[in-house]
Amino acid sequence: MKSLPLIFLIFLGLPSANSQAPTANIAPRILDNFWKARWVVCPGESPKQYGVYHFRKTFDLKKAPASFVVHVSADNRYRLFVNGQPVSSGPARSDLGHWNFETVDIAPQLKAGKNTLAAIVWNAAEHAPFAQISYQTGFILQGNTEAEDLVNTDKTWRVLRNEAYRPLPVDRGKLQAYFVTGDGDDVDASRYPWGWEQPGFDDSKWKNAEQLWFAGKPRGLGSDGNWMLVPRSIPLFTEEKIKMGNVVRSNFASTNPGKAKAQATDSLPFVIPKNTKGKILIDQKMLVNAYPTLTTTGGKGAKITLTYAEALFDKNRQKGNRNEWEGKEIMGIQDRFSPDGGKGRVFRPLWFRTWRWLQLDIETGDEPLTINDLHGMSYGYPLEAKASFKSSDPTHEQIWKVGWRTAQRCAGETYFDCPYYEQLSYVGDTRIQALISLYVSGDDRLVRKSIEDFDNSRIPDGLTQSRYPCNDMQIIPTYSLFWVSMVYDYWMLRNDEVFVKKFRPGIEDVLAWEEARIAPNGMLGPVEWWNFVDWSWEWSEEERIGGVPPGVARGGSSILTLQYAYTLRQAAALFDFFGEKEKATAYSRRADSLVEATYRLCWDEARGMFADNPTKATFSQHANILAVLTDALPKAQQPALLRKIMADKSITQTTLYFRFYLLEALKKTGMGDELSPQLDDWRAMLDMGLTTFAEKPEPTRSDCHAWSAAPNYQLLSTVLGINTGSPGFGTVRIEPNLGSLTFAEGKMPHPLGNISVKLDKMDNGYKAVVMLPKGLDGEMVWRNERKALEGGKVEVLFFK
Repeated sequence: MKSLPLIFLIFLGLPSANSQAPTANIAPRILDNFWKARWVVCPGESPKQYGVYHFRKTFDLKKAPASFVVHVSADNRYRLFVNGQPVSSGPARSDLGHWNFETVDIAPQLKAGKNTLAAIVWNAAEHAPFAQISYQTGFILQGNTEAEDLVNTDKTWRVLRNEAYRPLPVDRGKLQAYFVTGDGDDVDASRYPWGWEQPGFDDSKWKNAEQLWFAGKPRGLGSDGNWMLVPRSIPLFTEEKIKMGNVVRSNFASTNPGKAKAQATDSLPFVIPKNTKGKILIDQKMLVNAYPTLTTTGGKGAKITLTYAEALFDKNRQKGNRNEWEGKEIMGIQDRFSPDGGKGRVFRPLWFRTWRWLQLDIETGDEPLTINDLHGMSYGYPLEAKASFKSSDPTHEQIWKVGWRTAQRCAGETYFDCPYYEQLSYVGDTRIQALISLYVSGDDRLVRKSIEDFDNSRIPDGLTQSRYPCNDMQIIPTYSLFWVSMVYDYWMLRNDEVFVKKFRPGIEDVLAWEEARIAPNGMLGPVEWWNFVDWSWEWSEEERIGGVPPGVARGGSSILTLQYAYTLRQAAALFDFFGEKEKATAYSRRADSLVEATYRLCWDEARGMFADNPTKATFSQHANILAVLTDALPKAQQPALLRKIMADKSITQTTLYFRFYLLEALKKTGMGDELSPQLDDWRAMLDMGLTTFAEKPEPTRSDCHAWSAAPNYQLLSTVLGINTGSPGFGTVRIEPNLGSLTFAEGKMPHPLGNISVKLDKMDNGYKAVVMLPKGLDGEMVWRNERKALEGGKVEVLFFK
């Protein structure tokens, strides 16, 4: 199928004004004292209900300053402008006990004479994403020192409620999917205060802001709750222009449809005649996270509806090949813009959208409508790929590329499980995302924030919440265990003992909660909450919820018991490192006891594998993977067990999420050569036209799901064999697994510099060229043969 001509040509890579990093120093008074600035609101408006507000402050400066640092926050969110230029958006998502503020030096936007600060602040109320925690509407801006105090928020700021905005609810019944990223925007341009952010705008009829009775305060001060302010710990985001893709379908119906269609597919601008109704479907060619930005002129009385989707659906509600559009329709979250006839009107939603497919449904009134421009402004955490990988298998390059795009699209102010449907940071997803970030980018800031966020989510029982920040509490005990694994992973990959050490009480709480559920037979008994393991198990009447294996409700789940043992062993190593030998020994013994009980009750001699529970009625890959990871049977028998469960299709199979742990088990047992065949599901997704990796094999809800980017970690850690050899990545252990590959090479970032590995297969073995940064030593292993490595370039030959 041939697409119509490209209609929008916009250059990539133009940074927005808010691209500066939060490098300015925070004055001690900001963190140690109540702020002089006050939280402000719009008087006469409900602080708990939906509303969009504009705040302005005009002030004089004798000269342009060399530095002018301010700290800013809001509830729900804000976007700050200085003299008409956007400089900051936020706050970074968290909770009321750790409410983020951004620090930005606005000196580059200031000048001698009059200057204007302006902010748009909104509270989506019941229309907000689940990831949005809120107290009430509020805005605060505080100068860093006395020199900047003249702009502190108080009653001298001006404020206006923007009556142009209404929420546009998502049709969840039509989508038939769990969708919690918030509703769309419906904007009436005739009620919009155009130019509100620009200096010189007349705000004389606006109200003076109302000061709330409580002061702005850093966390740890005050006698009441509300917002406990903490500095943003992740970088400010940049925005870059994204050009729109190809128009693949346009079917205007008017008195002159041929002319209308021709105009719609020419380069911008193009004119849509009056009293015309039609659609424009655009294929972006890849999934993007961005703020769509639409500029119009004229068109009073028109309505433009923008619909965003990851994929199109056929008449049977199937997605099929993602590159195909014929016979398919779009459905998804929408925005609506109603032009007022003015010139150069710009629509941009309050929050970013995710799409590969974008459809404009346009209906004009008694006036022609000119579409002047349409582009996107990118959104996302600034993950930079510092690792690389290539091999003799050409599919690895595509898997690497699409996997990294998946990881990028699933990283914002938190990690996302998926950017389109949820934008929630789940522990199970985030553990894998954190490893990808550390291996591919080396950036640990979002990893650290995630570990802290989950620790802050803890309920009185001792468990972490499964996803956080989130305004709808959900508990998945298996994910609380994976939070402990996250701390363990970070400890092994970063020399950051002070940070790691503070999570020991939380780790103890999680493990104690599990201990209290050990049954007299030595395995875990009935376990409450949602014990999700993998989407391998459908929703059923017995469990009433999907993803849960047999044995959870009644007790005796080998999977849950072995995951608990797996986590206990990680905790034992960590506590032993910090000198808590008695606790470490207790955890090790408990793990051994759980493993022994599981072997005694769940090992099926006839089938030669572990059952899901002592009834031995069902079997899964999952139970046996965890048996290998916990050494529930002798190491010499583990490879045979893995081969058996990979060959036996009668047992419950892993989906994309838990495949990560299968690949970890293969690596542990020296079977990393089997990795490449396990990537066939990823190759199938490429064949289906996906540009990011999906939540699970077809049929799938989400086309972009973080846990499915796992191959980017595995190609480095299994094929090239780069792994930490001691806590803090103090040493490196390289144990390659070429399998059927003739060569593989790549690199990954280490705190001391890059680690690079190049492997070439020979008739009688292989040659390895390893480059380590100065100060990093380790070993290279192949078939139990070990060779010492030290900083610099080393060539190693291994023979059969």
